[in-house]
Amino acid sequence: MHCSWNGDQGVLDEDFVYSDGSTQKRIWKLTHLGDGRFSGQADDVIGTAQGNTRGNAFNWRYTLALPVSGQTWHVQFDDWMYLINERVMLNKTAMSKFGIFLGEVTLSFTKRA
Repeated sequence: MHCSWNGDQGVLDEDFVYSDGSTQKRIWKLTHLGDGRFSGQADDVIGTAQGNTRGNAFNWRYTLALPVSGQTWHVQFDDWMYLINERVMLNKTAMSKFGIFLGEVTLSFTKRA
């Protein structure tokens, strides 16, 4: 994951490697809207993601076009990210479709020194 900012515009470049060996890339185009608000777009995101920061927490909501068994599902993601310190962030994501809870994922990120 690499992120860069130029004024209020940012790019977040994510590379994923899954347990089955498959890979995926997502490049977010981010905009800081002021007052702790952000928006973002990526090729596999339906519409525009919306985010808000408060203290050490960031909430990011978006709909992802998710490939599932040869079909594409539009799944809603509700990410909560918590900055623990300058190097560690925890991310808990709840996923739903048609308002029905599908599952959640908890990740930790550690910034290289």
